[in-house]
Amino acid sequence: MHTAQALVDVTIPVPHLPRRGQNANATAMPQYAAGGAVTILVAAARTGATAVHGGAHGTGPNGDIIRAALAADGIRLSADPVPDEDTGPCFVFVEPSGERTFVTTYGAERRITAASLAALAPEPGDLLCVSGYSLFAPTREPLLEFLESLPSGVEIVLDPGAPFADFDEELRRRMLRLTTVWTSNADEAEGLVGAADDLHAIRDLIAGDVVIVRDGEKGCTVLAGGATVDVAGFPQTPVDTNGAGDTHTGILLAERALGSDWAAAAERANAGAALKVTRLGPASVPAREEVSAFLASDPPRSSID
Repeated sequence: MHTAQALVDVTIPVPHLPRRGQNANATAMPQYAAGGAVTILVAAARTGATAVHGGAHGTGPNGDIIRAALAADGIRLSADPVPDEDTGPCFVFVEPSGERTFVTTYGAERRITAASLAALAPEPGDLLCVSGYSLFAPTREPLLEFLESLPSGVEIVLDPGAPFADFDEELRRRMLRLTTVWTSNADEAEGLVGAADDLHAIRDLIAGDVVIVRDGEKGCTVLAGGATVDVAGFPQTPVDTNGAGDTHTGILLAERALGSDWAAAAERANAGAALKVTRLGPASVPAREEVSAFLASDPPRSSID
């Protein structure tokens, strides 16, 4: 289940980012249903898990793109469309290296309430995703009110995003006290505790005992049940890194929901993210059988130093 914003990515390939006040020419402007919530849910659904979106979605053409994309992968929406407002776009500038820069707008996806999120009706054992980007106003208080009402046993999975470390300490503590699973990239982990490899320091801040930290092509490190495991990555030549981390999270959680332990789930997530960066567009998430075929091909692996 995901509580966060579903957006429409307007992907703009550029030869380079222009200097302030200057110009760069783009050759295309494809639009995709995206945002962390969409990519995570699509990755989970294509892995074989049941996936539900609990965030808000608009009534205009962007909302239609979101609904069509989720329906194509059998993802259910628990909330009705927001009347008289469309879902906002996110402009993604992609350089030849695969690096991307974002400009995000606000729209109907920010129109949530604790009651609208409650339609998700999570039960103990469900995996409920939270994005750090939802901790900005106006989604912050409705989200926290909803999370604080949940029954014990619901796994609250925090994908903190870049802003989390800059939130005020009380807000961070409030969210971390609810978090049972932390999954982030190395920069986000370092921003919180000062070192990307200090997973125990993150575990000491959250309510649960599962911490996953990704480190690009090197793979990820998993701390679960008191044991730390480095899970090797699969280096690829990137075409588009947009959505790689979200693909990793979606596959990771789906594999866990399907019965894998965290380390085994992380290996398949590493493989799925490696496949994702070789494809253009955030919607090009591999299916479970593609990940299995990739692993069966015995691809080269990297190790975490």
